[in-house]
Amino acid sequence: MTKALDGAIAVYAINPPAYHVADMFTVAKKIGAAYVEAIAQSGVHLMSAGLMGLLAVLTMTKTPTAKADSQSDVTVFQPNNDAATCSDRCLTQLSLDRSLVNCCKQQRFAIADVAQVMQPNPADVQDTQTLEERNKEIVQQYFNDWRNRTGNFFNLLAPEATWTITGTGAMAGTYRSRQELLDRVINPTSARLSTPIVPTMRGIWADGDIVIVLWDGEATARDGKPYRNTYTWYLQMQNGKAIKAIAFLDMQEFTDLLTRVSPRN
Repeated sequence: MTKALDGAIAVYAINPPAYHVADMFTVAKKIGAAYVEAIAQSGVHLMSAGLMGLLAVLTMTKTPTAKADSQSDVTVFQPNNDAATCSDRCLTQLSLDRSLVNCCKQQRFAIADVAQVMQPNPADVQDTQTLEERNKEIVQQYFNDWRNRTGNFFNLLAPEATWTITGTGAMAGTYRSRQELLDRVINPTSARLSTPIVPTMRGIWADGDIVIVLWDGEATARDGKPYRNTYTWYLQMQNGKAIKAIAFLDMQEFTDLLTRVSPRN
């Protein structure tokens, strides 16, 4: 964040008496531009008062006239017969130089302090990572039990969980409870299968309280034909239960199963 500002200050502070007045004005403007860039890159907008003060200092450093430029080629920051005049000018300019450099440094440190405050708390980051890993483990275990036929995956859902099936088709839409999902989707689908769906997980990811699962399901329909589909489920977790889910799947394949095969009585 402060590299651009550091560079400008360093150039300006190396040896002020070696610069022509017009050159110093140019460098001062570059310091101001670098300061603005440093604030923009850091995303900090709290230093506007300090910035206005810096710009006021820069405005006070006026560009010399063309006549002054031609004269200063010989006199400014170079020894001449009028030693007292040169010395006074050098001391005055050097004082301004130091004030400007100190001002820039103070603003730079203030920006660094604000940036330090804005850094994420390591403890919060660790807590989030721990939550994500725990949620992944819970969902993974429910999938394992489902695959091994030792548990019902949909017991992962909280009783009031909502489940949305995306796309278009007879069963697309949002179901407002676990029981509604079971009654209107899961049980009617199972009634059209002679073997239960066996899930094969491709991948599982967590982002905050959301667990994302990509998996393939395979079963045999009651008419003897295979049923295969690929699913992506987004599960929002809370206290070890899924409270909201969004399901993506091949709705054409799913609808074909529902319309082609009659359910068991």
